[in-house]
Formats: sequence, C-alpha cells, structure tokens
Amino acid sequence: MVKILGAMVMGLLLLGCATQKSECTPNKIFQSVKKSDATLLQEGAQKGQCVRCGMDLVKFYKTNHAAIHDGKNIQYCSLHCLEEHLGEGVELKNPKVVDVTSLQFIDVTKAYYVVGSSKRGTMTQVSKYAFLEEAMAKEFQAKFGGEIMDFAHAREKVQEDFKYYKK
Repeated sequence: MVKILGAMVMGLLLLGCATQKSECTPNKIFQSVKKSDATLLQEGAQKGQCVRCGMDLVKFYKTNHAAIHDGKNIQYCSLHCLEEHLGEGVELKNPKVVDVTSLQFIDVTKAYYVVGSSKRGTMTQVSKYAFLEEAMAKEFQAKFGGEIMDFAHAREKVQEDFKYYKK
C-alpha cells in the first residue's frame, strides 16, 4: 500500500513538472541566455569565465560588464566583480555593461540601472540590471520593482555590499 501511494505521489509530481516546466526547471535563471546570444569579448581558454571569480559569463550574461585592462578585453559576471577590481586601484578603459533588452554591450555612462528589483542579482543580494533606454528600465521596474539610477550610484550600492563582508 505504501509503495502504491508513493508511486502515485511521484507520478503527480512528475505530471506537475510536465505541465509547469518553468517552475520545475532549476537551472533557468533570469540572467541566463543561450550561448549564441552572448557576446564574449575575452580571448583564450577561459574566455567564458569571469576574470575575477570564474563564474560562467553566459549563465550570468544579463549582468555582465566588460572593460579594457592593460590593452586586453576583460569581462566580469557582474558589477560586483568590476567594482572589486576597481577597488584594487586598477585603471580600466571603456567600461561597458550588457543592455538587458538588446543583450548588447553599451557604455556604462549611458545605462539606466535598475537596482534592487525582485529578480535575483549576481554576486549580491541587491540586483543590478542595466538598460540603454530609460523607458525599458521603467517597464522592468514596473514589473519587478527597484530603483532607477546611473552607473555612479549603482557603484555606490555595490560599495555598500562590501561593508558587510570585507574587512
């Protein structure tokens, strides 16, 4: 009797996953894109990994940042990793961020960041997503909350994160 009941419960669980695939697919996260939709700017064997923490750049693509350091393109999984690198006093040129709407890299100074939305962040509890168009940032904000700000203010929010774990 217990085996039959257990089999019925498992069957119902599997049926539930079959009809509501999005809720049962644990690896599908908002930041992810198909590999063919991602632009990897780095070169070499590790080009698909964050230069700072090694995280998968495609999996966390919608929060990617990039810059030129010592004449080479480098790419980060998040504003967190970019800011951590800047905190070491390095000079980065031409910093860019992925526009969530187009999935293309844009100049960080032209981006509208939505900070603190209900969408999970990368390397932080406080999410940070960037948009080229203010209208798209407002649309995202209307659905998922958060505060719209420029790059400088988004960096300040990252620096606040560092207070809690860096000594």
